[in-house]
Amino acid sequence: MKGIILAAGRGTSLYPATVPVCKPLITVYDKPMIYYPLSLLIDCGIRDILIITPPGEMEPFVHLFGDGEDLGVNISYKEQKVQRGIADAFRVGRRFIGDDSVCLALGDNIFYHPELTKMLMEARGDETGASVFAYFVDDPRPYGVVELDVGEVPVSLEEKPKRPRSNYIVPGLYFYDNSVVEIAHDMAVSARGELEITDLNQVYLKKSKLKVTRLPADVKWMDANSPFQLLYAANTVQKIQKETGKYVGCPEESALRAGFITKKDVLRIGSAHRQTPYGDYLLRL
Repeated sequence: MKGIILAAGRGTSLYPATVPVCKPLITVYDKPMIYYPLSLLIDCGIRDILIITPPGEMEPFVHLFGDGEDLGVNISYKEQKVQRGIADAFRVGRRFIGDDSVCLALGDNIFYHPELTKMLMEARGDETGASVFAYFVDDPRPYGVVELDVGEVPVSLEEKPKRPRSNYIVPGLYFYDNSVVEIAHDMAVSARGELEITDLNQVYLKKSKLKVTRLPADVKWMDANSPFQLLYAANTVQKIQKETGKYVGCPEESALRAGFITKKDVLRIGSAHRQTPYGDYLLRL
């Protein structure tokens, strides 16, 4: 399986913070926002990762991660020339995906749970069809909404409905088999002028190939897409790290846990930044 991080958002709702830097590079508490989805992909055991950036914004990402060697992964980059929605990631990344299955992570979504890695691997499953999550929110109207029956089988999907059929939304982490490439290629744009991820998931739903895993209530999910949500995410990360002593969104720790790098590698990286809390945390691993 390969991984894609869609980090092409301009972040207009976070203006003026996103004038000097694009949204996925904004700091969420103590690390760039993109650290969180990158850690998720590594937790899924994914080594080949494509980061999709806004036009003209690739250089800072390359400066941050390079080719991924320090993390034991292979990172490549591609620009999304025109913003055409989430499902456009599979058009932009078609050559990168090749014949493999793929996991797509949104660059502004943050997840946390002590057993999250186990949940991810179970959701990933046998890499056939599509697998997404369902997360309960008080107001689902700004999101893609999924309706489940009593057996937790998906019944319907709606994009930003005015009258939602449930309070469960589909957060920004998706697993697909290789047929997603052709499905995305054949999709038409919505009335909003975008290739909607909900429309793509509808194709799998109609074929009875969409698996939905309901996330437990104690899972933390944050969509850092507004000043309030960004502050909430930063405060939540700070609280978790203070209470547990474990960092959220630490790709070096994820890579060590996945067996991609060794303790000696972590020691080297931590030693280079020992004057910072982040470097000190790596040394304590």
